[in-house]
Amino acid sequence: MKGVVTKQKSDIGTTTFTKKSLGLETIEPAVTPPPLSSNTSFAKKPKLGVSKSRKKDIPEGIWTNCPKCSSMLYDKELDDNLKVCMKCQHHFPIGARERINSLVETCTFEEMDVDMTAVDVLKFPSYPDKLSKYRKSTGSKDAVITGIGSIGSHRVALGIMDFTFLGGSMGSVVGEKLTRLIEAGTDKGLPVIIISTSGGARMYEGMFSLMQMAKTCGALAYHARNRLPYISILTDPTYAGVMASYASVGDLILAEPGAMIGFAGPRVIKDTTQSELPPGFQTSEFLLDRGLIDAIVPRGQMKTRLEFYVDFMLTGQKHLASLGA
Repeated sequence: MKGVVTKQKSDIGTTTFTKKSLGLETIEPAVTPPPLSSNTSFAKKPKLGVSKSRKKDIPEGIWTNCPKCSSMLYDKELDDNLKVCMKCQHHFPIGARERINSLVETCTFEEMDVDMTAVDVLKFPSYPDKLSKYRKSTGSKDAVITGIGSIGSHRVALGIMDFTFLGGSMGSVVGEKLTRLIEAGTDKGLPVIIISTSGGARMYEGMFSLMQMAKTCGALAYHARNRLPYISILTDPTYAGVMASYASVGDLILAEPGAMIGFAGPRVIKDTTQSELPPGFQTSEFLLDRGLIDAIVPRGQMKTRLEFYVDFMLTGQKHLASLGA
């Protein structure tokens, strides 16, 4: 027998339905609420252990991230490759001592004027503290190392600037050490090679730093009068007073790939001229196309190329001397 459903009203005004089936009557609400004792919360997934980033797991001083191609480079391999990225050939900054070791024959470099230090002649605030700080951090007395060593079979007068010391700024010590190096090369009949990296003249020494521009160029003029070669090598970055003096007057001007070279920075030039700068402005490749530099030489090939250039230039000098020219 099928049940019959009749409509009734409850005491509280809620509509209910009475279901009759086999003589049994049950009352069911239209919407059945959940039992009061039931747990309506959802089961949460168990939390896994918080994973640490790989960057924290990698000890410092073992890997370096290339700023150009974002490759992770093993520091030992990077050092063996003279701080040049193995993937994209980006040239990382390199210290003066490292550069000397990459160019000069073992145990042939004789450093000059090791103990020459700067004097705070203008009593510039905080300058002595900065000098002390950078002497401790770099192990050098100033922003250039000079000396005489052998590249291949040729003895050369070699000066190497260090950007890690106050941005490679040219103060009285830098100008004096380079001038003495050039004069020593002239007296001994040696080629001069200067590797530049600098933000320009040192502001803490004012006019005394600007005087180094004329002094170094004057020494190079006497060197040229003796028909001795001078090779200038520009690395990233080479700017301002250094670029406007001895860095740009070489008989042969070389540069590393991608080096930024100029008198003022691109932002200053853009704001001054109120014009858009061309792509690659002030890079060594840009300047090579316009004739300011003679060749771009990768760091790994620099020693071999310098041997060839010095040999070629000295051979030409001897040939001219034999002709009485």
